[in-house]
Amino acid sequence: MSSSLDRKSQAWSALFSEPVDALVQRYTASVGFDKRLAPFDIQASLAHARMLASRGIIGSQDLADIERGMAQVREEIEQGRFEWKLELEDVHLNVEARLTQLAGDAGKRLHTGRSRNDQVATDIRLWLRDAVDRIQVALRALRLALVELAERHADTIMPGFTHLQVAQPVSFGHHLLAYVEMFGRDAERLADARRRINRLPLGAAALAGTSYPLDREMVARELGFEAISRNSLDAVSDRDFAIEFCAAASLIMVHVSRLSEELVLWMSQAFGFIRLPDRYCTGSSIMPQKKNPDVPELARGKSGRVIGHLSALLVLMKGQPLAYNKDNQEDKEPLFDTADTLLDTLSLFADMMAGLEVDAQAMRRSALKGHATATDLADYLVKKGLPFRDAHEAVALAVRECAASGRDLGELTLAELQRLHPAVQPDVAEVLRLEGSVASRDLPGGTAPRQVREQVARLRAELA
Repeated sequence: MSSSLDRKSQAWSALFSEPVDALVQRYTASVGFDKRLAPFDIQASLAHARMLASRGIIGSQDLADIERGMAQVREEIEQGRFEWKLELEDVHLNVEARLTQLAGDAGKRLHTGRSRNDQVATDIRLWLRDAVDRIQVALRALRLALVELAERHADTIMPGFTHLQVAQPVSFGHHLLAYVEMFGRDAERLADARRRINRLPLGAAALAGTSYPLDREMVARELGFEAISRNSLDAVSDRDFAIEFCAAASLIMVHVSRLSEELVLWMSQAFGFIRLPDRYCTGSSIMPQKKNPDVPELARGKSGRVIGHLSALLVLMKGQPLAYNKDNQEDKEPLFDTADTLLDTLSLFADMMAGLEVDAQAMRRSALKGHATATDLADYLVKKGLPFRDAHEAVALAVRECAASGRDLGELTLAELQRLHPAVQPDVAEVLRLEGSVASRDLPGGTAPRQVREQVARLRAELA
């Protein structure tokens, strides 16, 4: 079945003898999702028009008509009065068609010296640059929430785990700052990716550049780009910047997912370390006692979704010859969804972590269960002259004895501890205390409360 579309409405229709099939029209149209690029399409088009006028390629009246028409197009879009037409395929042709209705021949002259290929590449970069800036704000808010929580709990002791087994006591503040470091690297990656996003492809035209005397640098300055693309073929076919963003986003979501997993564990009755604000949880339809950590669970799931988008873009590009191919229409939905998911997740987590309640006594009780100060005792024996391997063996035997008698290392008598080494003195009691263990790790990067507070001060200055 063929569409009744008037072929004159298509920018490329003169060559064709029949209209596009209706199903093909739906299959190939992107206006349903790329219309969100409209503000950036208008911004780039106005910069292009001003450059054309400055070079004498269009007249001053044409520029005035284009600016007047675009102002109305923008207003119609913002007010929800703009009529998006599927038969016009995408945001670019929809905006141009409406502009031509409003500005006449001036609207038709706007496309001089450009192609939809470099036009869409420019629009996506403008949109993504804006998205990165908003994500950076949300990432900073999450890091600040974690820093503030860490400061409040610099002295709160919890068990540190390896293999999810109690390993050594650590400050809860120190644990939280590990995530601040992760998200800090994420912010660095986004900033680095932004530099490569912020290059102007407009002027590459379809693939070979253009014979019109364009001033690409002028357009770059007006749009805030740091540089122009240096190869027209690469400019229209490159989607590395989108892949790089999705890679950075995937790492952020991996870090969110790791934090989510810990929140889910800590909130369970088996741990009981934390309570999440009710507004981030739901109940059960049949079990009235349940309080489920839905936001962390769903964020953990959405990390797979974002990672999947990265895979999709990599596969999308892997077999494409130069230059532009229609495949690239498939870049937008995963890119848009990645940015939306990431921004929503970071915004939710910033508020959720700010409202998190901590049961310090539950953390302390858990740290006492797993002989968490065993390494401290081994270090104590080494300082008394025992080789580390011998000290390690001696403490392991002591832990076995404690397990058999249902005691913690701290409950052994001085006489029992002196059997490990005759040089053991009463000061060993401080070594076996959780607070003593944590405080002893007082070096840069360590878990001692003093180090946590120093890191908090440094991070506050960084994030100010």
